[in-house]
Amino acid sequence: MASSSKRPRSDASTATGTAAARESVPHVRVAVIGSGFGGLGAAVRLRRAGITDFVVLERADSVGGTWRDNSYPGCACDVPSHLYSFSFAPNPDWPRSFSGQPDIRAYLEKVATVFGLRPHLRFNAEVLEARWDSERTHWRIDTSAGQWTADAIVSAAGPLADPQIPDLPGLSGFPGKVFHSSRWDHGFEPAGKRVAMVGTGASAAQIIPAIQPRVDKLTVFQRTPAWVLPRSDREISALEKWVHGRLPVTAKIRRGALFALRELQVDAFVRRPGLLRLVQQVAERHLAQGVRDPALRAKLTPDYRIGCKRILLSNTYYPALAAANTEVVASGLREVRGSTLVAADGSEHEVDAIVFGTGFHVTDMPIGARVFGVDGTNLAEEWKDGMEALRGSTVHGFPNLFFVIGPNTGLGNSSMILMIESQLNYMIDALITLDSIGATAMQPTARAQRHWNLELQHRMDRTVWTTGGCRSWYLDPSGKNTVLWPGSTTSFRRATRKVDLGEYELIMRTAPTVARTVQEASA
Repeated sequence: MASSSKRPRSDASTATGTAAARESVPHVRVAVIGSGFGGLGAAVRLRRAGITDFVVLERADSVGGTWRDNSYPGCACDVPSHLYSFSFAPNPDWPRSFSGQPDIRAYLEKVATVFGLRPHLRFNAEVLEARWDSERTHWRIDTSAGQWTADAIVSAAGPLADPQIPDLPGLSGFPGKVFHSSRWDHGFEPAGKRVAMVGTGASAAQIIPAIQPRVDKLTVFQRTPAWVLPRSDREISALEKWVHGRLPVTAKIRRGALFALRELQVDAFVRRPGLLRLVQQVAERHLAQGVRDPALRAKLTPDYRIGCKRILLSNTYYPALAAANTEVVASGLREVRGSTLVAADGSEHEVDAIVFGTGFHVTDMPIGARVFGVDGTNLAEEWKDGMEALRGSTVHGFPNLFFVIGPNTGLGNSSMILMIESQLNYMIDALITLDSIGATAMQPTARAQRHWNLELQHRMDRTVWTTGGCRSWYLDPSGKNTVLWPGSTTSFRRATRKVDLGEYELIMRTAPTVARTVQEASA
């Protein structure tokens, strides 16, 4: 009965068993991580390119990404609806010019159904580790739902996926409800409660007006005030929907106009920040109209140039902060003593619940610690001095790993869907190119990646995000902007239209363990 009484298996039988285990692991051409806009967009483009051998690995039980996770009161997009949708999946039925979270999530569910993506989806399959196998020139992927191997990985996990909550002394001993805005506790009823809102970013600017009329007292902890502009939101009429549905060209014209307006704004952000002075004056008037109390207005007036941090859009934020049951603490939260919150300025505040609107792990994406490249190093270690990729899409040492919303692909004034579609073009061209030249995998050369990032950071020096006088979540701990793209979406589309093989090393099918440059491969 005891296992020790059995004879050990021979090396041959062990090898046979190992081979059998490998055979039992399903293999796909492409494994997509995440089912938000990036992941679903990748799935659609793969199918359109004739690549149907792929899976979409999703850690949750439904699609939607950040628009599934963020379901807090008042959650909505700050990009116009007709620009915040796929060009290949226009939606004539958007209910508002700036749509809310339920409508955006419903749109993504519809995309998954209409484009036949359901059979490819694997829910509750969180990627625990992805490791490049140099011997077999493919990725080995361990998930909470089993193992896969894949020729290529598309990482669409997204930068706004993993919430960041500060490590505050005493927080674990707080007796009331505590949660992050992206993990809203729908069992929590704020009516009659004393609620603390920690943070004054984009999520907080929507949560505060939504809960302020219901709570007994709202205490807002503000480290740095934000510039806020009016929000031109309205209901889209039935006539508009009818016209867009019957004459799709009208929706394209509307989208094109929204796109052009934002492209015209880019220069002020990336090359001539002085041009933002007029925009700042609009924000100052908006603040003066929304907050009559000069002391509160002083607390809410930023000391940096508009655009340096994310600009918020709201018509209800300032009135909610000026309400009689709201207190703005112009200080960060320092510690928690029971139900008492102690601010950095020493003031104390009794509350029943804490909501953190403190952002996400953006410059240290958690997926980085789970992806291991050719030499066994993970992305987190590779990026310890700051995230870098070639054209925001590929990383040296990590063959056939393609990012959607990778380093330096974020935007400060337009729709991320435009950037996502550009990266999908690049990914599809790379996969087709590999097939056409008979190669198994590709990775950027260290030189090409470095050259791209040196040029990118040089351009970053002129932007408002660098010169505006603020410290934002766009910057990593060393002060390097590894998040935003210092240019227009049009220029990024040009930069990612096609793969330049001169920037890549190829791993050929005939010699799967040897990385050869494109010059060697073509010799």
